[in-house]
Amino acid sequence: MISLAGRDIAHSWGKFVLTGMGLGLLIGVTLTMAGVYRGMVDDARALLNNSGAELWVVQKDTQGPYAEASSLKDDVVRGVRGMPGVARAANVTYFTMQVQGHDGKDTRAMVVGSDPGEVGAPGYLLAGRHITRTHFEAVADVKTGFALGERIRIRRHDYTVVGLTQRMVSSGGDPMVFIALKDAQEAQFLKDNDAIINDRNRSANNPVFNRPNVPGLLAAVQDLQTSSHSVNAVLVQLAPGQDPEWVAQPLRRWKHLAVFTREGMEEILVAKLIATSAKQIGMFLVILAIVSAAIVAFIIYTMTLGKIREIAVLKLIGTRNLTIANMILQQALGLGLIGFIVGKVAATVWAPVFPKFVLLLTQDALTGLVVTLTICALASTLAIRAALAVDPATAIG
Repeated sequence: MISLAGRDIAHSWGKFVLTGMGLGLLIGVTLTMAGVYRGMVDDARALLNNSGAELWVVQKDTQGPYAEASSLKDDVVRGVRGMPGVARAANVTYFTMQVQGHDGKDTRAMVVGSDPGEVGAPGYLLAGRHITRTHFEAVADVKTGFALGERIRIRRHDYTVVGLTQRMVSSGGDPMVFIALKDAQEAQFLKDNDAIINDRNRSANNPVFNRPNVPGLLAAVQDLQTSSHSVNAVLVQLAPGQDPEWVAQPLRRWKHLAVFTREGMEEILVAKLIATSAKQIGMFLVILAIVSAAIVAFIIYTMTLGKIREIAVLKLIGTRNLTIANMILQQALGLGLIGFIVGKVAATVWAPVFPKFVLLLTQDALTGLVVTLTICALASTLAIRAALAVDPATAIG
């Protein structure tokens, strides 16, 4: 069988290869978009895995602490620890902010406040040590770019990076910085100095709080205004063999709290929090598929028109239409295969450069190969129809 693809490579290999590379870059973008979505899902699951929790206890009627704001008093953890089936429980705070390095450059990070060695603390380190002091020490993900011993600024205080960890990220892909729980409570919930002074003046001028016959009332109110006893969630680890839903039910009923299992929290993060982004990426994939089909159809049609005389000669000597159609289909599939190889290599090379995690799965690559070859086969139908409509007399006309 005569190979049109082989003829193009032999006589005009530059055009064929450049066409395949252009198509490959488009396919590489498509694979990268799929990898971005996979990375978002993996970030959400990594956040849950790194927390070490099996239950998340949050403010009632909220879906915190990741998807919505949640605020609990830090003494709630005492009641949670006493519930049946609970092995360990610990307070934790989460808030995202710009953390300033020693060079003055800001880094977007999720600051996590946890007690050392408790649920919610970093599970492993690449370098350095864990937090041992109650104030002004931090453990940072390597993605932040911070180094051991570096001084970073969170709100009004400076912290020393004593340890580095890896793949500790938020659901949005922001790297984490771990500090002591007391420091995090102050950074998240405590007001700035000017606001504290204004609140004290308002309380002093309010006769309800500043009664002449009630000594100590004003001081107690002002103390409440400058103290922080709130957390975002309580992370719970269960005793071996305990059913998470069985432990969660009494917490919801008697403690009047919202409690989420691993399955429920994963549904919030994956099915709800990144649902809009997933739809947007899906629309981009559909658009890229349509554009790829249009480009392949145009290229194959143009190449076929350039061989009208050769096709007419084939028909004149009695070549069957099926043979001619197979040759054009072979050319389209060859172009698609070259494009896919170029696209896969390109996506693998530039994926680590992206600021957010891009996860390229083998199953996505195989699906992309099947879709690419299917698109190329469908796109070749226009060129096949044009070839089959050629009059054999064109060969001698």
